[in-house]
Amino acid sequence: MERLGGFTYRYRKWVLALWVVLIGLSVVFALKLPAVLSGNGFEYKGEYNETRMLLEEEFGQAKSSIILVFEKEQTVNKTDWNQFINDTFEKLKEFDGAKSITSPLDRDGMMKGEIAYGLIAFDKKAEDLEEEIDQLKKILKNKQGLSVTMTGEPIIVQDLNIASQEDLAKAEMIGLPIALIVLVLAFGGLIAASIPIVIGVLSILTTMGVVFFFSYGTDLTIFILNIVPMIGLALSIDFALLLINRYKEELHTKSIEEAIKISVATAGRSIIFSGLCVFIGLSALWFIQIDIFQNVALGGMAVVLISAFCALTFLPALLAVIGTRINKYSILRFKDTKTSIWHRFAKLVMRHPVVMAGLSLVILLAGLVPVAQMTMSIPGTESLPEKYPSRIAIEAFEKHFIPKDKRTENKVSIVIETQGNMIETSNLEKVNRFLEKLSKDKLVDTIDSPFSATGVDDTSILSQLLRFGPKEQTAPILDYFVRDNKMLVDVYLKTTDHSAEARQWVRDWSSNGDEKLTTHFGGAIKFEQEIFDEIFEKAPYGLLLIVVSTFFILMAAFRSILIPLKAIVMNILSLSCTFGIVVWIFQKGHFGVEPVDIALILPVFVFTLVFGLSMDYEVFLISRIQEFYLETGNNTEATISGLTYTSKIITSAAAIMIVVTGAFAFTGVMPIKQLGVGIAIAIFIDATIVRMVLVPALMKLLGDWNWWFFGIKYKGKTKNTKKPA
Repeated sequence: MERLGGFTYRYRKWVLALWVVLIGLSVVFALKLPAVLSGNGFEYKGEYNETRMLLEEEFGQAKSSIILVFEKEQTVNKTDWNQFINDTFEKLKEFDGAKSITSPLDRDGMMKGEIAYGLIAFDKKAEDLEEEIDQLKKILKNKQGLSVTMTGEPIIVQDLNIASQEDLAKAEMIGLPIALIVLVLAFGGLIAASIPIVIGVLSILTTMGVVFFFSYGTDLTIFILNIVPMIGLALSIDFALLLINRYKEELHTKSIEEAIKISVATAGRSIIFSGLCVFIGLSALWFIQIDIFQNVALGGMAVVLISAFCALTFLPALLAVIGTRINKYSILRFKDTKTSIWHRFAKLVMRHPVVMAGLSLVILLAGLVPVAQMTMSIPGTESLPEKYPSRIAIEAFEKHFIPKDKRTENKVSIVIETQGNMIETSNLEKVNRFLEKLSKDKLVDTIDSPFSATGVDDTSILSQLLRFGPKEQTAPILDYFVRDNKMLVDVYLKTTDHSAEARQWVRDWSSNGDEKLTTHFGGAIKFEQEIFDEIFEKAPYGLLLIVVSTFFILMAAFRSILIPLKAIVMNILSLSCTFGIVVWIFQKGHFGVEPVDIALILPVFVFTLVFGLSMDYEVFLISRIQEFYLETGNNTEATISGLTYTSKIITSAAAIMIVVTGAFAFTGVMPIKQLGVGIAIAIFIDATIVRMVLVPALMKLLGDWNWWFFGIKYKGKTKNTKKPA
């Protein structure tokens, strides 16, 4: 690490020049990134996906559809209302990108009072309809007292993309100025304070340029726009803060070259270990085979690597060029470290370790209480801000045209497959027995099938009717329900949205089913069940990877057994407390928040992100304590000195991370809002209660046992710490 510092000093201009070229190229591709992002990322190759493809290919169901919601004011008469709808669909004849177009004037049940709806079906996925949506926007026009609004999955996907970009801009406008103020308070000068912001922005732009190329091999979700800046800005500013602080310290007594070498050798080492912890934490998401988790792992791991590389090469080279001018334009002057408030606080913790540790644990355990009541769900339409027309329109459509017991959230689509033609009497008998068994289930409300559509229960009569009955009666039934040896059945359950009971129902029936029939389960409930199962089955493997790898990384870094064990236990405790507070705020509806389920992604993302990010503070603090311990061999004095010298940096770094991630609390996309608030709370708890109080208190209580390994060197000698001194 010292040689790396010397290299960046000697070739500082070349290093900066190479970075300028890299950043210039990255910006070009970073600007193209939003155009290749689509969807909410909840794609999983399971039975739901297979059933959906079966419905599209064999039953002719559209891959996606846009709903046109028409509304009129009370003053508009019915003739003008009908004329407006008719004119709109006449204009749509110019539009040739649709599979089918259905007007409310052509089908019963699509008009109710002052609201109506039409359908445009497509043979493309929702995320691939950008050109078609742009064409429709030019065709569809409102009139005085009359309006038409596009909604449905394709529009909501596009609006989520737009909202995410708006949220990113809003979060940056809030976070960056406040982060600059915190940096000025930390460093006292404008030059030193502005450098971490520059490093953060450069790291993000470079990462986004790199991530663009990932789009050629994988589908990228729109949440990449939020995740990369959220992680990258916070992490790269933290890294820069640590290295600049050490550089300014060394510059008091060393030359610029020596200060660079020592800073990279000490702070740089901490950056590598903390970056490695964050990298491994994010890599744990690879176990979960769902697009959004793969995307976050991809983008997050990339931004960690680039942020660390930038902090270890670009930053030292920049400091080497700036030299002593880093102290110019100072605004604040700081007291001597030994008389600072941090020194007095450190001594207070050392004098009362039992009380401090006890109070910290009481607070953390109190925050755990609401966790047991957490209800999670997959983000849907409610993720959009309430002001968006597509959300208003879909809610109006569902309210007026979809009965509560017929909502897609309650529907399970089952494709039943038999040997031979489905409408043969023997096959209809097998299906009928299966449906009778289904109908007796206490959770089943209604079943839509050829039996219910015709009102005929006798299988032989139904077979004759479907074969030889009037076509005007049988054609619509056969067209929707039957294809050769397959039948579509829609089962509606007596459950609330996102019900665990419904997921268990579809899990049981799709596993057991009927041995005489082949069944394929689909629908919203099946989709949720597979997503939940994938996360709950695979997340423990990721958790195990994080815990085990973090233990060995910290053990190697500090030559200690107890320090990594304490870090892991305290991280889990502080994160559990965070989840409890998030439940209290969002699910219970405090601080003016409308009660809403916790996004399914939140616990996994917050754990994998914060477990690694919070290790920054552990590494920053313990690295400095270890330095002093190796010099003195006195655990108490080393803890006081380490806490004194790192407290300001840790609190400043935490404040910046809280500001950067917490700024997303003011955004409109609900999962991102919850994620930002969750990370901000977790960092606050970790940097204050855990690192500033609980860690030093336990360091004092455990004494030399903290450094137990197989012997540890200090003052050039080896101290045997198998038995505490």
